Amino acid sequence: MSRKELPEHVIPKEKAVFWLDGRGFWHTAEGKFENRNIINHFHSCIRKDANGYYLRQEHSEYREKVYFLYEDTALFVVHILKDGDIILVLNTGKKVKLKPKKLFIKNECLYMMLGEERAKFSEEALLRITDYMEDEAGQFFIRINGKKYQIPEKE
Repeated sequence: MSRKELPEHVIPKEKAVFWLDGRGFWHTAEGKFENRNIINHFHSCIRKDANGYYLRQEHSEYREKVYFLYEDTALFVVHILKDGDIILVLNTGKKVKLKPKKLFIKNECLYMMLGEERAKFSEEALLRITDYMEDEAGQFFIRINGKKYQIPEKE
């Protein structure tokens, strides 16, 4: 049987035994995931379709698609790279260029829109990006390549 012909097992999010919290940490009923390899593997398997976010894994006899619950968003900026441009590394491993006009603040958290999806800055990424941020009377700005961009606050 070719890889394309493998049957697909779909598990709805209500039956998933794990979830992603609002800070980007995976959990089960027993508690927060601690094994870095498992955490990174789960993040790297995140995909999205019309039904929502899921983890996709291929096994020898079938493909598994597990939709999962998450608080706020399933995408997180986990690292910042500076190589001419500022590159954001997502929890999925994907790298995207920082787009200052796509940034916004909501509930004291920083986000960037990625098309229709939004990525939330993890605590570590937020600490790294603050080198480029300014606070003027409670309004935040980001300065990139000599240009200053206001970061709007959304409700």
